[in-house]
Amino acid sequence: MARIVVTGGAGFLGSHLCESFLARGDEVVCLDNLSTGAIANIEHLFGQPGFTFVEHNVSDYIWVPGAVDGVLHFASPASPKDYLELPIQTLKVGSLGTHNTLGLALAKGARYFLASTSEVYGDPQVHPQTEQYWGHVNPVGPRGVYDEAKRFGEAITMAYHRAHGLDVRIVRIFNTYGPQMRPDDGRAMSNFIVQALKGEPITIYGDGSQTRSFTYVDDEVGGFLALLDGDITGPCNIGNPNEFTISQLAEAVLEITGSSSTLTYEALPVDDPTQRVEGVGPELRAQESDRAFLLGERAVGDVAELRVDRVDHGDAARRPTAMDAEVSDRDEREVARHRARDVP
Repeated sequence: MARIVVTGGAGFLGSHLCESFLARGDEVVCLDNLSTGAIANIEHLFGQPGFTFVEHNVSDYIWVPGAVDGVLHFASPASPKDYLELPIQTLKVGSLGTHNTLGLALAKGARYFLASTSEVYGDPQVHPQTEQYWGHVNPVGPRGVYDEAKRFGEAITMAYHRAHGLDVRIVRIFNTYGPQMRPDDGRAMSNFIVQALKGEPITIYGDGSQTRSFTYVDDEVGGFLALLDGDITGPCNIGNPNEFTISQLAEAVLEITGSSSTLTYEALPVDDPTQRVEGVGPELRAQESDRAFLLGERAVGDVAELRVDRVDHGDAARRPTAMDAEVSDRDEREVARHRARDVP
């Protein structure tokens, strides 16, 4: 049994990671300042043995008493809507937050796992994007606050690896979807689903020809765990190698939801990538026996296989998510009772 610290643990991906670690018998210390995360994503974990939640901003000093075996840094605004609204906080958590969590891992002798992003490739001029591609990023554009924060995070993580011998892993995450996404996070998948369910026009930015690939969250988290438990430092792309256009995604959502929504088109945001799909470089391809690099066999094959029904109301027995009503006063009192007091 390991003791794992997950920053951003109340967010979309972080909450699924907390669940996965608890399911395999690990202890979890979940840190989140709830700027973009939600108690609704983790409230079903309160009371489970080995789970501790601490409301804390990891851009400030961080310390966790006791042994720690792994530190996974997932704290950050991650959707364009969020990091454009929180530009300074995004830069701070990518720099100061990464520095603080690296310091915790070094002090505890723990393995460190950095959640980076395919956004480090910017608006790529190479397709697909392998780990060897250095990217095409506008450092002073509006998206630069997220792109450069993550690029800095990778740089300082590798500096700790080289200078201090810290055992690290770096994952570059591609588009992921599934339960516990915020309906208002501004991503194409959640936007399309919410608009379709409400019968509102589905908004496509640009002409819809730009491409993306999407991975279901269970598959993505499975890749994270394989990378964490393996012996590859990275950076490692984890995503779905099958791409399709944004227009194809919109049509698939309409078909699956049975919505009568129409399609509307608006101007493409500044520096929005025209193509984004993961590739695996030759160094990692040589190690394809690792489950993290066979993720494409488990992920969505093409747009026709999207599991959109598991994002909306398709499962009546699903656990509480951020798409449900706000937490009640009773639940807030329960949350406060379970919050740890021993971590600043």
